[in-house]
Amino acid sequence: MTNRSFKAFLAAMGPGILVAATGVGAGDLATGALVGTKIGVAVLWAVLLGAAMKYVVNEGLARWQLATGETLLEGAVSRLGRPIRFLFVPYLLFWSYFVALALMSACGISAFAIWDALRPAEMAETLQPMDGKIVFGIMHSIVAVVVVRIGGFRLFEKVMNVCIAVMFVTVVTTAIAVRPDWSAVAAGLVFPIIPDLADTGLSWTIALIGGVGGTVTVLCYGYWIREEGRDSTDDIPACRLDLATAYGMTALFGIAMVILGSQIEVEGKGATLLVQIADQLEQALGGLAKWAFLIGGWGAIFSSLLGVWQSVPYLFVDLWTMPADRAEQQNRAPVNAASRGYKSFLYGLAVVPMSGLFVSFDQAQKAYAIVGAAFVPMLAVVLLLLNGRADWVGERFQNSRRTTIVLWAILLFFVVALGFVIHKSFFAA
Repeated sequence: MTNRSFKAFLAAMGPGILVAATGVGAGDLATGALVGTKIGVAVLWAVLLGAAMKYVVNEGLARWQLATGETLLEGAVSRLGRPIRFLFVPYLLFWSYFVALALMSACGISAFAIWDALRPAEMAETLQPMDGKIVFGIMHSIVAVVVVRIGGFRLFEKVMNVCIAVMFVTVVTTAIAVRPDWSAVAAGLVFPIIPDLADTGLSWTIALIGGVGGTVTVLCYGYWIREEGRDSTDDIPACRLDLATAYGMTALFGIAMVILGSQIEVEGKGATLLVQIADQLEQALGGLAKWAFLIGGWGAIFSSLLGVWQSVPYLFVDLWTMPADRAEQQNRAPVNAASRGYKSFLYGLAVVPMSGLFVSFDQAQKAYAIVGAAFVPMLAVVLLLLNGRADWVGERFQNSRRTTIVLWAILLFFVVALGFVIHKSFFAA
């Protein structure tokens, strides 16, 4: 592939690559590794299922927007009732705070691990892990703001392309290097088996399916395709192609992490677990494997942070500036990254969650995980309602029977999974 054709490929796949880079973070990678350690590669099919679910949801979002000219948020508020707006704003604020806090913490931990391995022995006491998490977490937040504000969408897109290339090459190559049992990997991808079903196998499988591909950030795809100039139904095939690429890459990352976890023993959570995996890889494969994985893990986490910083302010401004009259809404200009509301939310997102870097927030994290998981079934309901009406979206673009069945299956799965998580978290002895 020539340099020109490679650039053309990146341009065509741009929004999809952003989806993949934003959707894969420390939590997703850590969940994959822990599943591999706990129950092995027999549940690799769950990664494929999770990625397929998110593809169906995001394709429906893009189809609605390109068929109607409205973002999914605009459509939900104008067609289903204005209370949706007032319910989603506090949800978005809660989600934004804890996601931003988790991403800053994860960036701080992974960056400190790289710094700790590089600094001379005489500087070993200059920065402790807790301080390193705070310092590097704040630095990453500031850098993300600079990239978004000064470089604009094009610089953001280029940085994300670099990050996802780094994470793709390093994580997948490391998974191949540990030499798993490829026949077991193939069986795990094809046969839907859950080991230890009566014990913890079901809960880990649910976590793996639900954790693939992000939650609220799914909505951001609509704003990214606007940035790329996609605004008509002629662009639906392009969206389907780049979303298939995005979730194919997401599934590949998840599969690689499950393979790694199945080959080395890991415990813990979040970015701390990624550091532990790197240390284990050093013992098994040498220092090069450790460095490759540390850099790849950092690329995954920072790309998620950067993607959230750039895209989530769109959601807030879209909701906040939505006019009461639907006719006015149809005539208003698209959400602009140069607007005061966008910049204000970006700065708040980058600064306010820093307060959580200094305290423990385990219970809040548990609450955030449950609220985040609840988003996908809500989105499935909205897509069933909006894209199910031929008079709204057009007969050609309304949900097919197959898509409707899949959306109902997604809704059922997440309702059951959410009930299971709530029971295990708050009511189990």
